[in-house]
Amino acid sequence: MKKAGFLFLLISTFTFAQHTALEQKINSIINDKKATVGVSVLEMENQSLYSKSGDKKLPMQSVFKFHIAATVLNFVDKGKLLLHQKILVKKSDLLEDTWSPLREKYPNGNIELPLSEIIDFTVAQSDNNGCDILLRLIGGTDTVQKFMDTKGIKNFQIRFNEDEMHKDWNAQYQNYSSTNSIVQVLKKFYKGQLLSRKSTDYLMKVMLGTKTGTNKLIEQLPKNTPVAHKTGSSGKNKDGLTGAENDMGIVTLPNGKHYAIAVFVSNSMETEAANCKIISDISKAVWDDFSK
Repeated sequence: MKKAGFLFLLISTFTFAQHTALEQKINSIINDKKATVGVSVLEMENQSLYSKSGDKKLPMQSVFKFHIAATVLNFVDKGKLLLHQKILVKKSDLLEDTWSPLREKYPNGNIELPLSEIIDFTVAQSDNNGCDILLRLIGGTDTVQKFMDTKGIKNFQIRFNEDEMHKDWNAQYQNYSSTNSIVQVLKKFYKGQLLSRKSTDYLMKVMLGTKTGTNKLIEQLPKNTPVAHKTGSSGKNKDGLTGAENDMGIVTLPNGKHYAIAVFVSNSMETEAANCKIISDISKAVWDDFSK
């Protein structure tokens, strides 16, 4: 027992020492910022975790579309839905005053689309109408909450859909997660403990094709670095406050290893560009530290 305990102490000390420089770099990035910043990084192969304010419950915004898509794919795994199944998208589903590449492509609605296309719009392009179509299909946010609960995901809560968040600024704070929770759910996802292997591979491919947030996690990483990620953004309210500017994902290193990363910038009075640069700079610092 003493030998095992001593070994654990050595591993813990090594892990702490390994990330001391990263801690200093991240502190230098966020110390003068008028914002709450949560950061978590989890090495997939050896389970080493770095976090800063990693247990704070912060608004997810569109990051929750990952959890929603995973819940939909759990229905697929159980045979209750099919990826090629046609879903009727009504004109009334395509709300005007919201981010929706889906609406831009099909402005008249009243069209049947395969479930896979709606998932792709929702995750890769962060489509708000697509998100709420998926939620209605599976029975709402309670279904997502229950699925995540059954998978042991802690410090996660989803109460409102995109339309409800759009109508009430404060609703976003009821859709929260800690960044530690995010990297843990990404670990379960990556390890095939969330979905079937087929659904895991499918959603991973969709996330690798994410088109939003090019100035966040991926901005300063080497070109063509595989990053399967999902972004989130609240915009600013009338007082100039940003509720959330987020990005999270799974990064593949040149040596073939992987890490999950989540950076949430919340309650910020910084500019949108500054908020995104916080995420970008932290992502670069993590890459430099973990790719040594």
